Amino acid sequence: MYRGHWGLSRAPFQTVPDPDFFCPFSAYQDVLDRLLYVAEYGKGVALVSGEIGSGKSTLSRVLIFRLNEEKYDVGLVINPSIPAKELLYEIALQLGVSSPKGQRSVIFRAINTHVLQNAQKGRNTVLIIDEAHTITQKASFEELRMLLNFQLSDRHLLTLFLLGQPDLNEKIAHQPPLNQRVAVRMNIGALSVEETASYIECRLEKAGAKRQIFTDEAIRVIHREADGLPRSINNHCDLCLLEGMKEQMKEVDASLVKSVMALV
Repeated sequence: MYRGHWGLSRAPFQTVPDPDFFCPFSAYQDVLDRLLYVAEYGKGVALVSGEIGSGKSTLSRVLIFRLNEEKYDVGLVINPSIPAKELLYEIALQLGVSSPKGQRSVIFRAINTHVLQNAQKGRNTVLIIDEAHTITQKASFEELRMLLNFQLSDRHLLTLFLLGQPDLNEKIAHQPPLNQRVAVRMNIGALSVEETASYIECRLEKAGAKRQIFTDEAIRVIHREADGLPRSINNHCDLCLLEGMKEQMKEVDASLVKSVMALV
């Protein structure tokens, strides 16, 4: 709606986890590099925590994009809060494993056969559980632990990535058999004001911007209001571009940001 006014080819501040708009700050890149390492060498489990809107889901989509299909077979579960007996079936479904629903032992064997076949073809099996903090049943964590028993003498045949809000750490700590298998633990923090500026500039450039649109003071106000969280930054910036177009402004300044903030 506002793209023509600001000279953009795409909407830069959508809140969906689009890997095309990934901005590789050092902290995010470090998390991504560690996840790729865990996947490549079959290290078992990696746990990534972060506040709501910190960029975990986007990071997971970037990870999937970086995992070459010829070498990796990737399954993504985005709603793990379902009952344990359904979670195993959902995992099989996301890995492309055909198996009757409800028969746990049959599903388990089917997944085992699948990861073994992948290994024989030189492919690593990767399972990503997004929103893992929503898991409430101990049995669900036990199912995940059992999947890690698929292994060779020197590596796991299935790599598990758990992404969730900070309380996921405590939940995993109360599951010793699974907790002991976590090879890497990482936390995604909020962006600094400097990173917020780079983040906004990065997304605008990816959307085709040829000039600076947000003033430095406007960015400082957005950073403060959003607490440095990318999703909130996106929401604020998107509204500012919309209101700026309505008022036929040439740039987004602090006064516009403050007026927009008063509306939400």
